[in-house]
Amino acid sequence: MNDYSGYTDVDLTELLRTGDRNAFAEIYNRYKFILHNHAWNKLRNKEEAQDLIHEVFSMLWDKREHLPVNRNLSGYLYSCVHNQFLNMVVHKKVKDRYISSIAEFTASGTVQTDHLVRERMLREIIDREIDELPPRMREVFLLSRKQHLSHKDL
Repeated sequence: MNDYSGYTDVDLTELLRTGDRNAFAEIYNRYKFILHNHAWNKLRNKEEAQDLIHEVFSMLWDKREHLPVNRNLSGYLYSCVHNQFLNMVVHKKVKDRYISSIAEFTASGTVQTDHLVRERMLREIIDREIDELPPRMREVFLLSRKQHLSHKDL
């Protein structure tokens, strides 16, 4: 294994573009603490900062073939951290809105689907009970309830 610590960022970027894992490891070791501090200053949460840095380096590896060679690598990585932070903020806002909408929905207490299911079940129970009535009693009941006839009309 070569000693990559003496390589410039441009050299490491060129090697990374070819899929050199050792160049990637050197970039990671060179920038992980600085980027972690940068992320922590934005998030104030160690675990979230670590997740953010891992996402950035994962994205760096995935997009290695399309990296700009002559660009300032540290600036590029700082921009990636900043963009990933913004993505996390947007995602958190969407997640919070979704959670609050679910909380409002459950707090409202009216679940239309539940009422419809209960109504259908109750209707089935009533229909079964009506079917078990003697024939004449069933006929009188159905005429009074379904056709709205009074006892006089029956």
